[in-house]
Amino acid sequence: MTSAPNGDAPLSGKVVAITGGARGIGRATAEAFLGAGAAVAIGDIDVELVDKTAVELGADPAARIIGLPLNVTDRASFAAFLDTLEKELGPLDVLVNNAGIMPTGLFADEDEAMTDRIVDINLRAVIHGSRLATQRFLARGSGHLINIASLAGTQGFPGLATYCATKHAVVGFTSALHLELKEHGVQVSAVLPGIVRTELSAGANMPGWIEPMTTVDPEDVAQAIVRTVLEGKPLVTVPRRLAAIIKSAQLLPYRAQLVVARITGATTAYAQPDPEIREKYHRRLRGE
Repeated sequence: MTSAPNGDAPLSGKVVAITGGARGIGRATAEAFLGAGAAVAIGDIDVELVDKTAVELGADPAARIIGLPLNVTDRASFAAFLDTLEKELGPLDVLVNNAGIMPTGLFADEDEAMTDRIVDINLRAVIHGSRLATQRFLARGSGHLINIASLAGTQGFPGLATYCATKHAVVGFTSALHLELKEHGVQVSAVLPGIVRTELSAGANMPGWIEPMTTVDPEDVAQAIVRTVLEGKPLVTVPRRLAAIIKSAQLLPYRAQLVVARITGATTAYAQPDPEIREKYHRRLRGE
C-alpha cells in the first residue's frame, strides 16, 4: 500500500472507520482511503484476518491504519470499536457501515435463525452504528455517514428475499436520515453497488452480455465511496449507469418489468446460482 503524497491527499487528517473491513469491499475501501491520505480503522468479527489486513495495508510507513475486533450486532462492541479508534487515531470523521451477509436460497427454505442473522447484521447493525456515529457528528457539527446498500435495495431478486428486505430498509433509512441531518453539518449517503466480484455475491447465474453492465470490482466500489465523501452526494450507484437502468425499469408497466427481469437474468441470478460456489460461501457463514 502506498499513501498519496500530501499534495495529492484530499482526505489528509480525516479519520475513517469501516465495518466488515477485513476482506472484500471493506478491505478495498480501507486501501482507497489510505491512498487519499486518511487514517483508517477497520473492524471485523474475524479478529485474525482484520489484524492481518491492517498489517498488510499498513506496510507503507506513511499509512495510518489499525485493525480492531468488531461484532456489529453487539451495541457494546460497536461502541468500544468507535471509542478505541478515536483514542488511537482521533475524532471520527467518516463511518462506512459496510458489514453484511448475503446467503441465498428460497425464503420458504430459509431457517429462522438465518433470517434473524441477516436482519441483525444488514439492518439493525447499520441503525446502531448510525446512531453511535451521528451522536458524535452532531456534537461536533460535522461528519459523514455512509451506508452500503445494494442494487437489491431498489427491486426484488428471487433467492434473496430477506437480503432485499434489509437493503430496501437501509436505502429508506439512509434517505430519511440524510434529510434529518443535512442542516446540521452532517452528511449521510447510501452507496448502491451492483454485483461485486467478491465471495459474498459470487456464483450469480446471469447472461454473459449483462455482466459488464452490472458487475464491478471491490476497488470500483471503494473509489466510489471515497468520491462520495469528497462530493457529498446522498445516493450513489456503482457503476453509475445503474442509476439510469433502475429509473428506466421502474417506469415500465409491471408486465414489461417481468420481461426485462427474465431477459437480464434477475429472476435466476440468485434463485438458480452456481451451487458449489454458493455453498463455499455458506460454509464460511456457518463457521465451517
